[in-house]
Amino acid sequence: MRTRHALALGLATAATVTTLAATGPAVAAPAHPAKAPERTSCPQLSKNIKWYGDNRAKIQRMIDERGSCSHPKPGPEGRPVAAFDWDNTVVKNDISDATLAWSLRHDKILRPKSWKSTSPWMTTAADRALTKACGTSVPAGRPLRTSKNAACADEIMEIRGKARTMDGQAAFAGEWNHRRTKPEYAWIPQLFAGLTPAQVSSYAQQARTENLAAPIGAKQTVGTHQLAGYIRYYDQQKDLIRTLKAAGFQVYIVSASSETIAEAWSGGVGVDRAHTIGVRSLVKNGRFTTGIRGCGDVKDGHGEVLPYMDGKRCLINQEIFKIKGAEAWRFQDPAHRIALGGGDANTDVTFVNDATGVHLAVNRNQPELMCRGYDNADGRWVVNPMFIEPLPQKSGTYPCATTGYTNTDGGTGPVRRPDGTVVPDQRDRVHA
Repeated sequence: MRTRHALALGLATAATVTTLAATGPAVAAPAHPAKAPERTSCPQLSKNIKWYGDNRAKIQRMIDERGSCSHPKPGPEGRPVAAFDWDNTVVKNDISDATLAWSLRHDKILRPKSWKSTSPWMTTAADRALTKACGTSVPAGRPLRTSKNAACADEIMEIRGKARTMDGQAAFAGEWNHRRTKPEYAWIPQLFAGLTPAQVSSYAQQARTENLAAPIGAKQTVGTHQLAGYIRYYDQQKDLIRTLKAAGFQVYIVSASSETIAEAWSGGVGVDRAHTIGVRSLVKNGRFTTGIRGCGDVKDGHGEVLPYMDGKRCLINQEIFKIKGAEAWRFQDPAHRIALGGGDANTDVTFVNDATGVHLAVNRNQPELMCRGYDNADGRWVVNPMFIEPLPQKSGTYPCATTGYTNTDGGTGPVRRPDGTVVPDQRDRVHA
């Protein structure tokens, strides 16, 4: 029997429920109850922190309606839930890249017995390129000297970032569900195989200290690759999470980074380990392996499921709402969906779209997310430029009607609304 845990919407009355039901777009919520408490007494987002347009007011309205201000005692469904992606949603830049870069610069990656064993999708070309660049003089299980061996560091960085070798050959091949996983995303936690959770946590914490201390705009070089050398918590998101928690929401982080790495960062916004969900590497004899936990009816494996696109929905349903098996992949009733979902990329679109109160999209010009954000089918999308170094307006339009949607086989198609109608191409309207 399903455990009805942590509401997404159930605190609202039936009259205020708004859904993304399969029959079509939802209607706007009606006015507040006649005897609603004075809104100024509710937990408030800071007016000293800038949001785009009237976005602060839209989010505040949802907090007032769904939180403890209007519902001082949780109903039978429990407290409302908010879920956020991490990289480029709660912070500027990427904590996985930062931790990998720090580890490569400090010789912390262990040489595997064979590179092909690190991923079920790794190609022979990638295996050969890594073996040639990183050599075989270091015994398996010992640290590679990547701080001095630029060629080895370059192959690792190129495969992580572009899923190809330095000479342009595909690093991964085969079949996978493109709405559930991405091999190069799974590969970062797989590179930490052989290390203890405490070691990886320490590397993430040291990368955190380094990147928070670096000035905004700083770059770092790994091998010959140049990448961002700083990370910042977004003030807006820290304040939003603070306000949501004060208003009685349960707040979760759902990240495609290693869960151990995400946990090294999430406390900075007041989210504890129990509310941090990431890529969960399997541990054997106290050390990480290349194995990764599955979700729903997909068993543990080597990355067939990640907190990625539809995988984020599965993990939210399974870990927060306690929905088991194949049902965890499915769109749920309003009482078993999050109230607020925040993300910045196509990797987040499914769970952000599932939210019943606010869909918060940080604009990084990601087609499917922005197509849905600008189409605003249920009137609850909040689109905001990146809070630090925002992108300029995208030229042209997002190809919503043709190639904006990623199919499970990796092909593309039109973005569709719940009623099956096609979202027309959208112009970038919220930007720096």
